[in-house]
Amino acid sequence: MQTKLATSVGITLDRFIKKKQNDFAFASGELSQLLRDIALAGKIIHREVNRAGLLNIGGAYGTENIQGEEQQKLDVIANIRFIRALKNGGEVCAIVSEEDDEILDLNNKDGRYIVSMDPLDGSSNIDVNVSIGTIFSIFRRVSPVGSKVTDEDVLQKGSEQVAAGYLLYGSSTMLVYTTGRGVNGFTYDPSLGEFFLSHADMRIPEDGKIYSINEGSYRSLQPKVQQYIESCKDKKYTARYIGSLVADFHRNLLKGGIYIYPSTEKAPDGKLRLNYECNALAMICEQAGGLATDGEKRILDIQPKSLHQRVPFYTGSKKMVEESMK
Repeated sequence: MQTKLATSVGITLDRFIKKKQNDFAFASGELSQLLRDIALAGKIIHREVNRAGLLNIGGAYGTENIQGEEQQKLDVIANIRFIRALKNGGEVCAIVSEEDDEILDLNNKDGRYIVSMDPLDGSSNIDVNVSIGTIFSIFRRVSPVGSKVTDEDVLQKGSEQVAAGYLLYGSSTMLVYTTGRGVNGFTYDPSLGEFFLSHADMRIPEDGKIYSINEGSYRSLQPKVQQYIESCKDKKYTARYIGSLVADFHRNLLKGGIYIYPSTEKAPDGKLRLNYECNALAMICEQAGGLATDGEKRILDIQPKSLHQRVPFYTGSKKMVEESMK
């Protein structure tokens, strides 16, 4: 009986990370600890999100971030929580965040990793109780350990990521991540304070029938994109657009589909950020068998030129992304 009960509980995130660490002959445990630090911050944000309405921490903070977007109170809280967890963990030397104008140097010259993150994606949906998330990319620094962090450390191609993932705060809180050997998802059990493996070896269907795009921008889209949308309608595909990138991406990862945020007249370079949104989700999508492009070329091959660089973003089921590029 004890064996059956133990089996039904599942594999905890800590045990899973430990097991995977043992698969690498020269693993030192630093990346494993960093993933644990991110999971800890995720637990804290889970708590804050679930009591936001009771503590009056929803709504606007009263300032704008570097993107010119109005910061929400939980944006600021999430940024602080993640920075604190990563700094205290000791494995990170610098952070790039959507909420900060410049590189945040943690003055930890022994840290081997750079984290780029969107601490709270979809925060405009907080007040209406819609799913939101956190997105993160992890890079190994290229400058010598012990030296000052450089622009080359933080402006690496997505193909150089050593790990990437997201947390989704919805009907349940999930952590989905990859270290380049497949994608696995963990669901948080708040009664035990643990993430448990719930979605092992996640694979996105090769094709799908869901398209996710803000059709309110239809008239400002390029003719090529308009034609693709019309072809989706002709095939009687389902339109689903939540407005939280993580939530839209997660649904399509599980069910098959395509997410599109193209260039528009208002945002000719696209709206989503390469370094801490698109790179992470592109790595996850590719590891799950899908594709991610800017409409022409692979996202992970784009060389960043600035911290907050924007790009068009097409990601999802392989056949759908390929069709959208024709």
